[in-house]
Amino acid sequence: MKKDIHPEEYRMVVFKDFSVDKSFLTRSCAPSKETIVWEDGKEYPLVKLEISSFSHPFFTGKMKFVDTAGRIDKFNKKFGNNPFAKKK
Repeated sequence: MKKDIHPEEYRMVVFKDFSVDKSFLTRSCAPSKETIVWEDGKEYPLVKLEISSFSHPFFTGKMKFVDTAGRIDKFNKKFGNNPFAKKK
């Protein structure tokens, strides 16, 4: 193994997927300002995730329905009165 190629701040970190409320402990150098007490009673840095292998459709086999029509209507309502918006 080559010397001096790994980051100095490589340490144990808890990653938490908030969409399914699951966590896992692994080594990382990801920056974090928050900490969490893990199952072993020790305190580790916490990195919050919106999607991980616990919630990604590729790994779960379940597709998540996204309300695109509602999102488009919300966008048009917010920005539709803009003078630069194209009128139908």
